[in-house]
Amino acid sequence: MTGLVKGLAKPIASAHLGDMTAYSLLDLVPVVEGGTIPQALANAADLARHVEALGFSRYWVAEHHGMSGIAGGATSVVIGHVAAATSTIRVGAGGIMLPNHAPLVIAEQFGTLDALFPGRIDLGLGRAPGSDMKVARALRRTLESDPNAFPQDVMELQSYFADDGQTGIRATPGAGAKVDIWILGSSTYGAQLAAALGLPYAFASHFAPDALDEAIALYRRHFRPSAALARPHVMAGFNVFAAASDAEAELLASSQQQAFVALRTGQPRQLPPPVARYRESLGPQGAAILDHVLQCSAVGGPARIAREIAAFVARTGADELMLTSSIYDHEARKRSLTIAAEAMQTLSIAA
Repeated sequence: MTGLVKGLAKPIASAHLGDMTAYSLLDLVPVVEGGTIPQALANAADLARHVEALGFSRYWVAEHHGMSGIAGGATSVVIGHVAAATSTIRVGAGGIMLPNHAPLVIAEQFGTLDALFPGRIDLGLGRAPGSDMKVARALRRTLESDPNAFPQDVMELQSYFADDGQTGIRATPGAGAKVDIWILGSSTYGAQLAAALGLPYAFASHFAPDALDEAIALYRRHFRPSAALARPHVMAGFNVFAAASDAEAELLASSQQQAFVALRTGQPRQLPPPVARYRESLGPQGAAILDHVLQCSAVGGPARIAREIAAFVARTGADELMLTSSIYDHEARKRSLTIAAEAMQTLSIAA
């Protein structure tokens, strides 16, 4: 894996913040039931301005395709939209599903974003399809089983940004771009790759928590310092549904719970309005499924949110939390993230 690692960009911004745990936002740009895609995109820009003012480090959009409830399919376009609406927060992909794309195309897209918004662009890379196989074929995705394809694509992309001539092609835009590359994962595979390449690592514990502790330990144990990063940097996904009271937060969380059940049963939908006592309506088995998939979550008023975020940081030692907060009402979502930011700031002061 070492052939294309030379000549990487400068170390990532805020690679280590001492005892302070940074906090960022993953936004799927949800299309709510009764809403529209233009409204979802307008909300994304408004939400990004809101979290920028709250001290969030990054705003990331995830690549998904063929889903009626997610408006972030053209991920690089949405990143440009959000970056134009903000001024200081880093904006990026969490992530781009690299097997869906030629690395040169991604180098050009993110090189363009870096030229437009210098020093503010992140590129998280994943290897999942971000869709079902029917949509993957429509994307012209190469459905190969070569285990080395993803690492090779990552290193090819690094080479375009480094402009080291190893590919024999110069990305324009892209050559010399100062884009921070992250490896994303929900298993130990991404942890091994991030460690080998000396890149920051983000774990998708907000929906796939099973391998969280093992992956973080593996990444830290095997990390090799690189020109991009001197020491390991771990980001962990965490769901937050915060409100003035525990009861209100439980109600707000029911929208995401409904969406997860719909997705897991093969019937993805737009984000539905909250339903009182939704978990009770599922019965013990359904509630257990939600408890498992959403175990890296905090639901409640300010005090509970602060306790549960502190416990998660203590468990993982994460350098950064990637918060998600899929709430039907836009203003309630902004309030949820305000409470989460206040909890993170209190945590940092206590440290």
